[in-house]
Amino acid sequence: MRREFKFGAALATAALVLGACGTASTNSTSSSACGLEVGFFGALTGDAANLGINIKQGVQLAVDEYNKKHADCKVALKTFDSQGDPSVAPGLASEAVKDKKLIGIVGPAFSGESKAADPIFNSAGLNLISASATNPKLSTNGWKVFHRILGNDATQGPAAAKYITDILKAKTVFVVDDASEYGKGLADIVRGKLGTHAGDDTVQQKQTDFSATVAKVTAANADALFYGGYYAEAGLLVKQLRAAGWKGTFVAADGVKDDGYIKAAGAASEGTILTCPCLPPDKAAGFSAAYKAEFNSDPATYSAEAFDAANVFLDGIAAGKTTNAAMNAWIASYDKQGVTKRVKFLANGEPAEVSVWAYKVTGGKIVADQEIK
Repeated sequence: MRREFKFGAALATAALVLGACGTASTNSTSSSACGLEVGFFGALTGDAANLGINIKQGVQLAVDEYNKKHADCKVALKTFDSQGDPSVAPGLASEAVKDKKLIGIVGPAFSGESKAADPIFNSAGLNLISASATNPKLSTNGWKVFHRILGNDATQGPAAAKYITDILKAKTVFVVDDASEYGKGLADIVRGKLGTHAGDDTVQQKQTDFSATVAKVTAANADALFYGGYYAEAGLLVKQLRAAGWKGTFVAADGVKDDGYIKAAGAASEGTILTCPCLPPDKAAGFSAAYKAEFNSDPATYSAEAFDAANVFLDGIAAGKTTNAAMNAWIASYDKQGVTKRVKFLANGEPAEVSVWAYKVTGGKIVADQEIK
């Protein structure tokens, strides 16, 4: 998805659009806001780093746009590289909550690390808005600081099952998960919505040999397979399935919606269906232009959601919400048009507005297919 472009035109478009729908104006910033930090918490290294980098850059763009408008009272971005590892997340969260300049975190990025780290953030009162963690159970723990900008897997899972049955009209469906908090949780929802299906299997993160699973799928003569997990393993799995002669449709979700999947799978990725409760980049043209201008690349999965999440915090800072309690109340009452949706949160931290899209790998690229109603 990377390509060259002319900086002048992109910058002009970005300035016009983000001036209209970006952060708050300069006239309300108090001196106590100067030097505050917005955090990113997620994988910047490891097997799922691409997804974390997408989010971090969305946050970076929001912070940079804010600082252009508040040059005399800037905000910094502080990053916490969790490696996407739930065992790393608690220690990193304990480090984050000691930083008194940190007013909010976009993250954690993944469901497993959220489950591990969020109790620590909640105890400290440090507010969170995840741009990507989708396990439904995260909003059921009574955590006052928890929010997410996109729909959870209780919306994505049924949408994926509906696409498989109504659009693909698959008769025999096999379901595989990677045993992670995210992957298994999502796959279990799909299993429940499908009802009777051809078979099930579980693999592991960092696994590279999927011959046992391939044998089960081909023996079941499945005409579709749903995979709950991340892009590194999905790419190898579909490649090995195609090498074994499997002709069915490979369906996965947002954890696989990354160019890293295409790189790992090669030609075997062609025709894959990917669901995501995230907006196609071309639906937010002004944001896309600004992102290209800053990073010399197209925005990818979760970038726009991260931009919206960061702007909730930045708008709060501009309005003088410089304590955890004040920011928490600000988020609870927030209601403003973002680049992905009208951003507003329910009492449990879930977004008030949700949509799920299907994407398709076509010509070696991930392109929007249709919104799944």
